[in-house]
Amino acid sequence: MKTEYELRVLEVNHDNLIHLLESLGAIKQFERLQRRYVYDIEPGVESKWMRLRTNGTKSTLTIKEVQEKTIEGTKELEIEVSDFDKTYEILEKLGYSPRAYQENKRIQYLLDGVEIDLDSWPKIPEYVEIEGKSEEEVRNTLKKLNLENEKVTTLDVESIYESYGIKDTKHKCLKFEEEKK
Repeated sequence: MKTEYELRVLEVNHDNLIHLLESLGAIKQFERLQRRYVYDIEPGVESKWMRLRTNGTKSTLTIKEVQEKTIEGTKELEIEVSDFDKTYEILEKLGYSPRAYQENKRIQYLLDGVEIDLDSWPKIPEYVEIEGKSEEEVRNTLKKLNLENEKVTTLDVESIYESYGIKDTKHKCLKFEEEKK
């Protein structure tokens, strides 16, 4: 499994950050709604799970293992799958039932090889995720974006929800409300 080097910065103004990213020469990769199903691999083992995710163009199946809640504490094994819905059916036939369905809106930029994901999730403030090939890359990008003194965290999404007083998201449907006409 490969090590995932990432940090999140909570409560970031996306419009201001987009302006800064573009002034630094960051290249916008996409802006899409992401949908995902989260599965338990072994019941009762909360530090390891499987995720089936699509952004409408690319779909992946990933095993995540959180060894510790640090910048390098998550390991992942990921493969691209050609069909989100068929992969869901295969997992269902194998006996996997999703414990959660989640949606988020993501705008992804690439700056000097580092992914900067501006994420919006239902019911919590916007945040940014910075992922690189090393801790040094991530921390340098944090400094370039003038975010090192902000609300930097290594918390996962579920823990971020808990920090805002929203409990038990792991078995819930996190979905954007339908816009009222």
